Formats: sequence, C-alpha cells, structure tokens
Amino acid sequence: MDSNKSKILSTEPLDASEARWTGLIKTTYIDPNGVKRTWEHARRPTRPAGSKIDGVGIVAILRNRPGQGSDEPTILLQKQFRPPTTRICIEHPAGLIDPNETPEECALRELKEETGYVGEVIGDGAGFVMFNDPGFCDTNLQMVHIQVDMSLPTNQNPTPQLEDNEFIECFEVPLKDLYTECLRLEKEGYGIDARVGTMAEGLELARRWAVFK
Repeated sequence: MDSNKSKILSTEPLDASEARWTGLIKTTYIDPNGVKRTWEHARRPTRPAGSKIDGVGIVAILRNRPGQGSDEPTILLQKQFRPPTTRICIEHPAGLIDPNETPEECALRELKEETGYVGEVIGDGAGFVMFNDPGFCDTNLQMVHIQVDMSLPTNQNPTPQLEDNEFIECFEVPLKDLYTECLRLEKEGYGIDARVGTMAEGLELARRWAVFK
C-alpha cells in the first residue's frame, strides 16, 4: 500500500441529497449588539442520539519494547491521504463513536481496528470536549490517552482491521521529538493534523519555557 499513489480526479459541488457525512446549515443569531446575523457552517449528521461527541482522538504511547535498553516513550501516528487537503496527512488514530459507546470504549476499539494494537486507558479517561474548527463546523471529539505495552504477546505482530476505503500507514515518533518531526514532515509535503500539531506545539512550549522542571 502506497498512499502516494492517491490522487484527485475531479471536484464538483455536492447535492445535499447525496451527502452522507456532511450537512450545510445557515444559522440565524443575535450578536452582542443586538444585530441579527446569519452564519454558514457545516455539521456532521452521524452523531448518535444521546452522545455529546462525534468521535475520539487517540494519544497512543508505546512503552516496554522488548530488547531495548531504554524505555523512551514513542507516540503512534498515522499517514493517511485526505482528499480535502489533496495530500497525505499526519494524524492521531481516531474514529467516530458508536451508539451507547463510551469515549474510552471507542478509543480502544478504534485503536485495535486501525493499528492492531491492544492498549489500556491511562489517567482519568477522556479529556475535555474539543471542537475541531468551531468557525466552520460543529464537529467535536475527546482525546483519550492510551498506553500500549509492547511486551505483551498481543502487540508483537499487530494486524489492523481496516475497512475497504481505509488506507492507513502507522509509524512511531519519540515523544520528545514530536515538534521537530512535524516540521520535517511538513517540509516533505505532508499535512499536519491540527490535533497532532497542537500537541507538538504544547510540548515545545513546555520545553522552551521549562514548564516542568
């Protein structure tokens, strides 16, 4: 599988009757000065009833790799061609939540399906709700932190269970090098997903300003 073989053949307006994953909305509202205004935006029509989120992002940290003298944490990332950007993007594993599924259950399921790895949720589970692009759409998610124990037999030869329209390449980056790796990958022509980039920026700010001593 080589994502570099993907290419755009054409683009055209999408009729609303054909849309499965996106809806266009016009919202009328009153601004702080009492002026009536409208806002054009997109929405995701797939959020399950009763769920407060559309999906999850997965911060997967790999530890305890057999045969290595150190246990430096690495973060699991993905390369995936995204037609809206016309390029391969660097992303966290992620996915849409199923009905009656918790964010933690969704994250563990999606991690297994997309990467083949079996992990465990660390910390307090899912974090705060994040809106991906609030000026453009209502899509949101929660990030779930997962640790993958590479010494477990189940993680020795991971086998993803991808759908026929998913073409995902997984790779690892030392967590401490995430910012510099994002810069390098962007120079090579990859698109950096905002969640990956924001995490990298946060790590770099913490390093630069010695937040954690």
